[in-house]
Amino acid sequence: MKDQKLENLLNLALDATEEEREKSVELSVGYDWEEKVWEVIVKYSGDLETVRERGIDVVELLNGYAILTLSETELDWLSQIPAIEYIEKPKRLFFAIEQARAASCIEQVQSDSLNLSGRNCIVCVIDSGIDYEHPDFRNADGSTRILTLWDQTVIGNPPKGYSVGTEYTREDINRALEAGSGASSIVRSRDLSGHGTAVAGIAAGNGRASEGRYRGVATESQLIIVKLGNPRVESFPRTTELMQGIDYVVKKALEYGQPVAINISFGNTYGAHDGNSLLEQFIQDVANKWKSVIVIGTGNEGNTAGHVSGTVSDSEDMVIELAVQENETGLNLQIWKNYADSMIIEIITP
Repeated sequence: MKDQKLENLLNLALDATEEEREKSVELSVGYDWEEKVWEVIVKYSGDLETVRERGIDVVELLNGYAILTLSETELDWLSQIPAIEYIEKPKRLFFAIEQARAASCIEQVQSDSLNLSGRNCIVCVIDSGIDYEHPDFRNADGSTRILTLWDQTVIGNPPKGYSVGTEYTREDINRALEAGSGASSIVRSRDLSGHGTAVAGIAAGNGRASEGRYRGVATESQLIIVKLGNPRVESFPRTTELMQGIDYVVKKALEYGQPVAINISFGNTYGAHDGNSLLEQFIQDVANKWKSVIVIGTGNEGNTAGHVSGTVSDSEDMVIELAVQENETGLNLQIWKNYADSMIIEIITP
């Protein structure tokens, strides 16, 4: 019998052979092949002292969630602890915004009648980082508008309570800006793809680089930036890193005493989409914490034929045609259902 405290995909990954995991797009996500350890998301009640005493790495998040790193053999032990309610493996994330400004209504909120500029508010962008030297993220005197920048990919000085990356303060960034060509030796964070910088520009750019022509929405807001970790073969971060980023931002907003709007332009197409995964529940819970608004991109998959629907009857067979796309990792097929009965699926290739 499968462990009921483990999500189905994690049970499947544990049952799979090493060869099957290596071939799968999803099964190996969260498993470190070199260290032979799993990174998992847990929902718990009480405390995790028993887990810590075993030497397991624990990052506690808000509202009874945590990220644990432990050996595969310890997962069975972990599921037996009464404090552990559910265990979920990470999923890969993908960019979920490309063309946003053209479809937005920026001019209306910046009109004389409303004059909304984001003053005394924080805009957070959890993405691929930011070009902190860009004029749109600097004040008139040249100082930064960024309150804090957590780069999860730079090994060094993580924020208190977390175990990865480096946190740069506003003072660190201002010193880097004053250093000119030597900025990278002080703040080593870089937005290699430009995606996070573009998103931040839409959300909060003040238009200084274009003399106001291409300003964003919250032009007078301050910024918190989280660059998600991506030092992996697939070059995309995980849901565990996203959850830690959200947790960090809400705690920082509480520290600064300002409302925060959190933009997440990452996502994935895995799962039932019913709001019951630990990631979805965590985001829902945190959205009720402090004065926070969480905004998630709708995705770039609208024309990829990734969905199919139909009715499966108990009394007759049904043939469902699926539009399946092949990518560099092979074929990826997911079928979702909202009932518990078993289903036998036979896939016949030409």
